[in-house]
Amino acid sequence: MFENLGDRLQNVIHKVKGYGKITEDNISEMMREIRLALLEADVNYKVVKEFTNKVKEKALGEEVASSINPGDLFVKIVQDELTELLGGESVPLNTKGKPAILMLVGLQGSGKTTTIGKLSNFLRKKHSKKPLLVACDVYRPAAIDQLKQIGKELNIEVYSEGKKDPVEIADNAVKYANLNGYDYVLIDTAGRLHIDEELMDELDNIKNKINPQEILLVIDAMMGQDAINVINGFNDKLPLTGVILTKLDGDTRGGVALSVRHITNVPIKFIGVSEKLDGLDSFDPERMAGRILGMGDIVSLVEKATEAIDEKEAEKTAKRMQQGKFDLEDFLSTMNQMKKLGPLENLIKMIPGAKKMGLNNVQIDPKQMARIEAIVLSMTPKERRNPDIIKASRKTRIAKGSGTSVQEVNKLLQQFDQMKKMMKQMKNGNMKMPF
Repeated sequence: MFENLGDRLQNVIHKVKGYGKITEDNISEMMREIRLALLEADVNYKVVKEFTNKVKEKALGEEVASSINPGDLFVKIVQDELTELLGGESVPLNTKGKPAILMLVGLQGSGKTTTIGKLSNFLRKKHSKKPLLVACDVYRPAAIDQLKQIGKELNIEVYSEGKKDPVEIADNAVKYANLNGYDYVLIDTAGRLHIDEELMDELDNIKNKINPQEILLVIDAMMGQDAINVINGFNDKLPLTGVILTKLDGDTRGGVALSVRHITNVPIKFIGVSEKLDGLDSFDPERMAGRILGMGDIVSLVEKATEAIDEKEAEKTAKRMQQGKFDLEDFLSTMNQMKKLGPLENLIKMIPGAKKMGLNNVQIDPKQMARIEAIVLSMTPKERRNPDIIKASRKTRIAKGSGTSVQEVNKLLQQFDQMKKMMKQMKNGNMKMPF
């Protein structure tokens, strides 16, 4: 997300860092480039104008101490204004109800049903609470079946009464949740191809009946500036408490995220970052501004690792590495832990300075990762613990069992051997740094 905009803004900042002083002339030139970058990213033109005026005014009006580099000052001003544009501070979900009721609304095709599954999964992981999914989209063919399938994949219960009145279904679901100790009730409502009176009346009736703590609009980030009209259209009829932007990972422009809060005053609460059911992140303006400017997001990276990685298992593996006992079973365990963190290329982008190291466009083929896993799983436990015993006949058997070639088995064993040698050098303090 934001790749094009991020690249353009980072190039501008690089130029500014070369200036000995910020002047009217050079700042005007920079503002022209930033203005074009924002417009090409599909940011609303009024927002662009206000943003660039504020940055220019602050850059020229700042009393700078001699110890502060003009480039560093400019970066801080741009980051502060980007953070403000994105909402200033993250707005948490209101989950004070018992159960907390979250009502998701949106147009057809926005990814609402998938998103409700992602949100229930997020809440369960983050807060160790018990969510209930409720099927109130009784019009779209297979909507109920889709939600049930998502619930099955996540092992989260779905409350459904078929094609009955959605208002009654929602009300009955809340009563059911109360009786059965659920912490969250997530209502999947019907969508339309466009906002109409019938749709809004039904949503309003559901809202009045169940009194949700949150009414979240799910919207496709790839709609561009049309998303603003949709948000305002819903907000005129329903008191929206937040927006969930889906498909932000597929839109390299991402301009709608920079316009939403400023124009509609509705906070972005979550963003969709992949198609998987764990592909939902809470939205933090400050962290997002840092990522756009190439400063990484180490806080989110640590949070993801903390949630996904088994601490005891990680400590055990680290200890074996230090002792020089790291084997292919440890390697397989580490690989499985890493898979829980999501696509590795997305994690790499969160590392500060990833672009400077040439890591921002790294592509990791999941099929290759699957082949490596298949090779290791085709080995016996004895072979995984002692790869040195894997000779020609064993390699042939492993290749056949994993659906790969002997050459691929050899390559993995060679890479693993190199890894062990590198760990030994690190242990002995003989590792030479490559700079």
